Parts: sequence; C-alpha cells; structure tokens
Amino acid sequence: MPASNAAARKARTSALADPRAPSATIDRYLAALTTPKRRGRKVSKATLEQRLVLARGRFEAGVGVERVLAAQEIRDITAKLTKLQMSPVVDVERLEAAFVKFAKKFGEESGVTYGAWRDAGVSAHVLRKAGISRTRG
Repeated sequence: MPASNAAARKARTSALADPRAPSATIDRYLAALTTPKRRGRKVSKATLEQRLVLARGRFEAGVGVERVLAAQEIRDITAKLTKLQMSPVVDVERLEAAFVKFAKKFGEESGVTYGAWRDAGVSAHVLRKAGISRTRG
C-alpha cells in the first residue's frame, strides 16, 4: 500500500476516533455559511502589485496634495496585499462533504431538528444529502 494511502487512512481513523471531530466539522461548516461573502470585483495580487508600483511612482514625482494622496494609496494597497496573504481560502465543498457525513448522527444525538438546521443557514439540498428529512408535527 502506498504511503500516501496509509497516511490518509490513518488521518480518517484518528478523526473518527475523536468524539469532538463531528462537532468541530459541523461548527466549521456552519461558520463558513455565516461568513459574509466578499462583495465587489475580485482584484488579483498581480494587479495590486502593479497598482502599488504606479502609486510609488506618483509619490516620488508628486508634490503637495498629489504626494499625500499617493502615500495614502500606497498604504491602502499594502494593507490589501497583507489581507490577501493572510486570509485563508475556505473550501466550502470539502466542508459540506464532511458536514454531510456527520450531520444526521450529530443532529439525532443533539436533538437538532430539520428546522433548526435550516434556521442556521443549511440548505435543504445539503440536508437531503445528509439524510435529514423534514418531519411533520
């Protein structure tokens, strides 16, 4: 058996052995659902770096108000670049797949109903995939 398959199996086994794993998995998925989406046009790192070079050029050549505005633009772009490097990319599809695996059992053990899942922002489609159905009564 290749080493990578053995490592993957060991990781899955240890995750299942940890009684907190389902709860943590569900928590990460629900947190990803409630994280606000970034609005507006996405700006690439390359574009920001290009704009930073131009702003530095305007700063060096500028005087008065033009210079101070260029200095502020340099600070703004630098902050955006830092934020871009620090913000983790969340793989919602992977989190959803893990949620689907644990949600039904977790809900049954914790008394979480279909309506509560829906109130928390979980889509009906995902609940259906998890095997959680609507109940009457």
